[in-house]
Amino acid sequence: MTNPIVTRFAPSPTGFLHIGGARTALFNWLYAKAKGGRMLLRIEDTDRRRSSEEAVEAILAGLKWLELDWDGEPVFQHAHQARHREIAEALLAEGMAYKCYCSSEELTEMREKARAEGRPPVYDGRWRDRDPGDAPPDVDPVIRFKSPREGETVIDDAVQGPVRVANSELDDLILLRSDGTPTYMLSVVVDDHDMGITHVIRGDDHLTNAARQLQLFVALDWQTPQFSHVPLIHGSDGAKLSKRHGALGVEAYRDMGYLPAALRNYLVRLGWSHGDDEIFSTEELIKWFDLDAIGRAPARFDFAKLESLNSHYINTSPDETLIAAIRALPDQLLNQHGLVGDTENWQKLTRALPVLKPRARTLIDIIEGARFLFATRPLTMDAKADKILSDQSVEVLRELLAELETSAAWDVPSLERDVRGFIEANDIKMGAVAQPLRAALTGGTTSPGIFDVLALLGRDEALERIRDRL
Repeated sequence: MTNPIVTRFAPSPTGFLHIGGARTALFNWLYAKAKGGRMLLRIEDTDRRRSSEEAVEAILAGLKWLELDWDGEPVFQHAHQARHREIAEALLAEGMAYKCYCSSEELTEMREKARAEGRPPVYDGRWRDRDPGDAPPDVDPVIRFKSPREGETVIDDAVQGPVRVANSELDDLILLRSDGTPTYMLSVVVDDHDMGITHVIRGDDHLTNAARQLQLFVALDWQTPQFSHVPLIHGSDGAKLSKRHGALGVEAYRDMGYLPAALRNYLVRLGWSHGDDEIFSTEELIKWFDLDAIGRAPARFDFAKLESLNSHYINTSPDETLIAAIRALPDQLLNQHGLVGDTENWQKLTRALPVLKPRARTLIDIIEGARFLFATRPLTMDAKADKILSDQSVEVLRELLAELETSAAWDVPSLERDVRGFIEANDIKMGAVAQPLRAALTGGTTSPGIFDVLALLGRDEALERIRDRL
């Protein structure tokens, strides 16, 4: 019987959940779900100076918004320092680690000399086999691991294939600092073992770490997890991902009006593929996801593709899902459109969704498209709308108003019939009526279809807005 699959997402709480971290979480989540396993969440907060509670909250909020759940309670690495120290002391007692008394000045001199001689600037092992009796007084040592010096370390990577690292390129890493605190490298190995992690799925910038960690697993005679190092995400121009490319926190994508399902669908295709398929349900992703379909080349982030995918999800999502997603936007953003605590405006937005969805690429587009519904009379005209409402156009509106005031029904088919009848009777073009009418009703020159605008505003509001312009 094989052991159950256990993956982990292990962010450092030094900032928001960025888009690369979100994809890593998604891959771990999908693999665990696909294999009937579990995904654990570990907050790697060994760097106490840079870690913050705000970052922890941002990471948890980002995962929840993306609808990526984890099994059990989050594990905080810092809470297990005593266990990490115990393992370092055990390695020291068994002769697989040693105390190093080098000063910071010695280490700097060592690195500079190595660079000058064209060698990797790594620790030279000068205290590896030295008599502890030579230790200088009043110096707190670090504890270093006795890394193998000969041969190579081979990482059997599920994505990259066999990765070989010459042991001569890896120095004796520090396990405990001089103040007795464990290093990240030691803590990761101990936690992965203690948490029963079977698969480590992460960015390929951790490949060098994997070689060091593999050496520790072997020295401790622990089962090594299956490593899978995923290529990083690059910008659309092939350069390293930056804020201008989209290296933003997950909450920024929420605030820009993207749906979590759309972002998940987009992220999974940054490195993974299933034939030529582009759009997947969550059930399909869980059914089809596997590590052998992850490519080795860096993926490129493209906002245009994300917007196109988001548009698809907006148009295929139930209205109640969209309203819930809009309600989840920050109050500050919603307040700009009069949607905080205003039941009537929410009702207007809900009624308008079928008309607004086809034109929208983001949730913000939906809100902006509904702006005319929330406006109060008299409307403020933008420059283009003001220009359209010339004397001639106003006269057309005056005559149209008389026609609309007698409309028997106020629905799209009836309004379209009445307006088109007016156009034919007066031998004018649709644009000569629709554009000034749109300006008078919305204060701008872009909106949903003019008959939809009339119907959504309702008889009284629409007629009063026209009268305002006369």
